[in-house]
Amino acid sequence: MTTVKECLILAAGNGSRIASVSGGVPKPLVRLRGIPLLEHVMTSCQEAGITRFVIVVGYRADLIRRWFAERPLDGISVTLIENPEYAKANGVSALAAKDELHNPFLLLMSDHIFEPKTVKGLAHQLLADDEVILAVDHNVDRVFDLDDATKVACEADHIVDIGKDLARYNALDTGMFLCSPALFHRLESAKRDGSCSLSDGMRQLAREQKLRAFDIGDAHWQDVDSPEALVHAESIFGVDFPENPFAESLVDA
Repeated sequence: MTTVKECLILAAGNGSRIASVSGGVPKPLVRLRGIPLLEHVMTSCQEAGITRFVIVVGYRADLIRRWFAERPLDGISVTLIENPEYAKANGVSALAAKDELHNPFLLLMSDHIFEPKTVKGLAHQLLADDEVILAVDHNVDRVFDLDDATKVACEADHIVDIGKDLARYNALDTGMFLCSPALFHRLESAKRDGSCSLSDGMRQLAREQKLRAFDIGDAHWQDVDSPEALVHAESIFGVDFPENPFAESLVDA
């Protein structure tokens, strides 16, 4: 069993699609039932045994730094890495953290909300030294925004192709990965004109038969990248959470 204690979270994007309801804060600090999206992600990871977070920031990084400065970090460590090229594809943000991660790690998005049991199950998968495991959802019919979702073609537990425009697919990318550091080599080799997406690196791993699927079953997840997706996430994750005490000061900054 893989022992995973570290998590890389990509939190650098400008969140243009959700800007109309963000109140001036970066997307990772947009609140879902009173709690910032980023905190939801981190709390779920802590339940899976994660004790160290490497978080790549970019747009309004100052507010995210301030939020961390004002909250307790009981039992965890947080390393913030700034990506000045956050307008490029998300693979560039992942590569910004390559010198920080030398053991198996979780790779998550700051705006993808999920059930703690999902990431716990993913974190306990057996992982070879040079492969990546992607948590996938085979319940394609229940996705909120299929056009925006990244599609996945699986053959048994191997992923053979991945991308938003796949014509044939049987699962969806949930944005949750268990990675070996070999991911960074694939992303470097996938760069074109100084940019690459995570999917670019994953396609290379798929060609090498180094990309496996972890089926999340009936567990819920949601990519919260629009006002409509935020409302949908509130209907899925219906537990009432306490209000975020830092929200007003963050908006006024």
